[in-house]
Amino acid sequence: MNRPTILISNDDGAGAVGLRKLILIMRKLGDVVAIVSENPMSGMGHAVTMQQPLRARLVSEEKGYREYITNGTPVDNIKLGKHLLLKKAPDLVVSGINHGSNAAINVIYSGTMGAVLEASIDGIPAIGFSLDDYSSNACFDHTDKYIEAITRKVLKEGLPKGISLNVNLPAYSEKGPQGIKVCRQAQARWIEAFEERFDPYGRTYYWMGGRFENGDGRHDTDQKALADNYVAVVPTQFDFTAHQYVNELNFSL
Repeated sequence: MNRPTILISNDDGAGAVGLRKLILIMRKLGDVVAIVSENPMSGMGHAVTMQQPLRARLVSEEKGYREYITNGTPVDNIKLGKHLLLKKAPDLVVSGINHGSNAAINVIYSGTMGAVLEASIDGIPAIGFSLDDYSSNACFDHTDKYIEAITRKVLKEGLPKGISLNVNLPAYSEKGPQGIKVCRQAQARWIEAFEERFDPYGRTYYWMGGRFENGDGRHDTDQKALADNYVAVVPTQFDFTAHQYVNELNFSL
């Protein structure tokens, strides 16, 4: 039987530990093409490159595996894969493993999930994997079983058109994850704070920081699942329509 073609990208850059872990797992499941950004692209969301040339160079090739490094964003990488670097549309797109949670509102900002949503727009099944640990040296040893199980299910059963999966894994602990929970996205957000600074010439610039605030007390959210040491799986879509409000919104002129 033909092995599925799996396209991989991420937003932490080509050297990220999480990316290397994801590549190892996916190579057990199919033929892999990794198209990744040379530099970190965290927070790029669905950004695309339009003001400069896109470049992609092949850095590794062997049976069942190719890897390209680009100067583009995660979304650029999926577009390059779909239109140029793959001979046919991939059977699956996976993105990650991100260093840091993409639960709750983070899905909007995430370059990891930007790649996933880009694939979903064209009807390609896609999964984003993120770890609730921002360390560049985070431990991913506990993730294999869950990533492989979720990926096998999607390869076998597919996903509805326009639906992708946002998967967040708890940080490493000796106890290990308690299982998998299918959740809703928590209504949590970042509260920004800007620090005013001055460069050596006395010119003002600003450095953004802030804190993450979860005011969502529901028990069926991704934030709650992570807090309880579960793998959180949220079915995600690119259709932003507030369907429940369409019939209520009327304009009379």
